[in-house]
Amino acid sequence: MSPTHDSLERPKAPTTVDGFDVLDACHRQTLFKLGKLTALVSRLISVGVDGEARAMAADILEFFTTTARLHHEDEEQHVFPALLEAGDPDIVQAVLRLQQDHGWLEEDWLELSPHLCAVAADQSWYDLDLLREGVEVFVALSHDHIALEESLIYPQARMRLNSTDRREMGREMAARRRAGAKKQAASGVIGAGSRSS
Repeated sequence: MSPTHDSLERPKAPTTVDGFDVLDACHRQTLFKLGKLTALVSRLISVGVDGEARAMAADILEFFTTTARLHHEDEEQHVFPALLEAGDPDIVQAVLRLQQDHGWLEEDWLELSPHLCAVAADQSWYDLDLLREGVEVFVALSHDHIALEESLIYPQARMRLNSTDRREMGREMAARRRAGAKKQAASGVIGAGSRSS
């Protein structure tokens, strides 16, 4: 049966997504980008800056300057508060550690991003030793951080938030991303060292 004219013109209702599906997908993206970051350092050591290295650096910069920061904001706003309120000492301690990790990851990123920006712009002033050492720390902390969230924090938060709350969380996260994309499009490319609000 072919679709009617009316069904083709009617806009589809926005799909509601469980917020944890968005968070899980971002973790998969983050792990991929961390692998790409490690590969970039290896390429800089073996080949130097070429077109592929510039493209890799630009892609990594965009992800960790925008998507990764939004992901941390999502956790701070939607995941951590319910767990802190629950009062389980082990869970509270884990959440406090993850919040501290967010600060350290941001500091690490602010140290790395100017060097990656230099690579992306084909400038020669970047410090390869600092980049190599900084990437090792950033990648290791990111892996530990994600492992703790996926093994303990996300399962605990899922148990405490009902499906309606999780869908509302997904709606709010999608709305912030749309607003951020509009703002980014209006202002042009985000600078590598800029902080998100």
